[in-house]
Amino acid sequence: MAKRVSFSGAHLDLDQIAAHHQDLGSSLALYFSSGSPTYAIRFIGYAPSEVSEELGARLDETDLTSSLTVLGSVEAAFRIDYLQRCYRRGRDPISRAFRKIYQAKQARASLEDEIFAAWVDNSSGTRLIISELRGAFKFRHWLAHGRYTTPKMGRRYDFNDVFALAERNLNSFPFYESGED
Repeated sequence: MAKRVSFSGAHLDLDQIAAHHQDLGSSLALYFSSGSPTYAIRFIGYAPSEVSEELGARLDETDLTSSLTVLGSVEAAFRIDYLQRCYRRGRDPISRAFRKIYQAKQARASLEDEIFAAWVDNSSGTRLIISELRGAFKFRHWLAHGRYTTPKMGRRYDFNDVFALAERNLNSFPFYESGED
């Protein structure tokens, strides 16, 4: 086996991401309210509808960045599981499939093309879940690469959709523990 990846332990779990997202929304709502100490200076000359529109734009952007963080967390869970199954040399079909991938790619295995495919090929009931994740990862790629194209994802995503999908999927897979051996 090649040199092992050192896990940072810095990835966030879904509860942490949800709390952060909620805090950002609440903070923005307060900042854009007339009760904010800087409201009169910050929004001088604004019509109430303009303040409301700007708040909406900031909340929309918060949804997008939080969605990106959620999908990053999902990727981390799948990659940690992939590596743990390789390092621990499990005898289940998924671990064996992962070790074959690892022989060629080590830690650089493609999440969507190799790791997801191994799940579909070696575990029953994962095809639909992986299909949903692939769609969400198209959204993630669009976000991560600057949103300069018109997205072709087949559906719209928002934070609540992405969060529910991530929660449902992370609870559906029998992941290995994330600690190092």
